[in-house]
Amino acid sequence: MGSSHFIAVDVGGTQIRAARYSDGGEIEARIALETLAAEGFEPVFGRVMSAVRDVWPSQGEVAGVGLGVPGPINFREGLLRFAPNLPGWNNIPLREMLHDKLGVPAFVANDADVAALAEHRFGSGKGVAHMIYLTISTGIGGGMIVDNRLFTGGGGLGGEVGHMAIDPHGPVCRCGNVGCLEVLASGTAIARRTRERLAAGEPSILTEWVDGDLSRITARDVNQAGQQGDALAVAVFEEAGVYLGSALVSLMYMLNPALFVLGGSVTRAGAMLLEPVRKTVEARAPKAYREQTRILQAELAGDVGLWGAYALCLMELDQGGISW
Repeated sequence: MGSSHFIAVDVGGTQIRAARYSDGGEIEARIALETLAAEGFEPVFGRVMSAVRDVWPSQGEVAGVGLGVPGPINFREGLLRFAPNLPGWNNIPLREMLHDKLGVPAFVANDADVAALAEHRFGSGKGVAHMIYLTISTGIGGGMIVDNRLFTGGGGLGGEVGHMAIDPHGPVCRCGNVGCLEVLASGTAIARRTRERLAAGEPSILTEWVDGDLSRITARDVNQAGQQGDALAVAVFEEAGVYLGSALVSLMYMLNPALFVLGGSVTRAGAMLLEPVRKTVEARAPKAYREQTRILQAELAGDVGLWGAYALCLMELDQGGISW
């Protein structure tokens, strides 16, 4: 491609991180700044630009800048519709703004799509042409790789696996739908379900841990209790795993992927979550589908957003774009 550097930016509700990659995929420089999201778009975007300038090379050219950001994005226009954790980030033409300010090719993608690209190119999905990535943390996001390319749908809003309706009688999701996977199996859902069962009188060491203040319980607490054998915590994770497994079965019927990659903080629970997922798939998916599809944990951890923004640049420059 003739140029020797790429700039990757990961914008989150807490941190803005940027890194400079060499042509060979080595991180040459990196920086992290507080997002301070409550200040609104202009100050936060200013910090994004500051982070980019801090890692910009003193010599050599920049082939492209990739940016991952939470929220639905229209890829054709490079337009961010909104970002749930970034107040004031509504209908922002990010790709155009980055290109105008930096004078180099710029690419923007949803953070879960970026993570899918990272796992596909550098992590558990290497060499797999058809793959679905799910990130299970505070919410549930996802990205789909179809024939080695990122699939986002007709308007760039596809692949939102966290908002598949799983239970028509389930809780209302923040998206407005009912019984979404996110509202049933995310970290937020695990904490909520644990509090509900404790309030109903089920015993758990968690009650003592939080001095009876159930509002303090987080998914991390539930994981820690489960690892110590707490029956309620184990049961809540099993319930979440069944919901996740059910979603994977539906996705197998629709897209027949060769691989599911599961990432995000909730997957740190390991077998307590993943065994119910696998058992549900084993029980509900026909053998013709099961024998073609593996389920693996993600390999990339905290840097998945940076590697994904770098992978976004490579995909756009090498392959000419995104599958619609």
